[in-house]
Amino acid sequence: QVQLVESGGGLVQAGVSLRLSCTVSGLTFSYYHMGWFRQAPGKEREFVAAMHRRGGLTFYGESAKGRFTISRDNAKNTVFLQMNSLKPEDTAVYYCACYIHDNRDLKSGGSYDYWGQGTQVTVSS
Repeated sequence: QVQLVESGGGLVQAGVSLRLSCTVSGLTFSYYHMGWFRQAPGKEREFVAAMHRRGGLTFYGESAKGRFTISRDNAKNTVFLQMNSLKPEDTAVYYCACYIHDNRDLKSGGSYDYWGQGTQVTVSS
């Protein structure tokens, strides 16, 4: 059974940093492309960041560029999202997701086969 479990969310003040983790089980982690998405109340799901399964290639959504960094540790079956200079508009539920096929768009949620339950990030002003 495939499981993705996010952690690291919480209530923080604007300007601080937070690191989210997503630990994956039930599949060969190194074979999978990993992504982070977020969804704020009343808004559509938004692409945040993604990393190719070979690790060297990363993509970021416009809101994440320059502030967020995605990384992975294949030995620990974990993907991270380092978020710096957080803003109130970053408030959302953050989800990690993964898929294995190479001919899909890493920035599209529709490409992903497996999803975590999400972790809440709330940034106060």
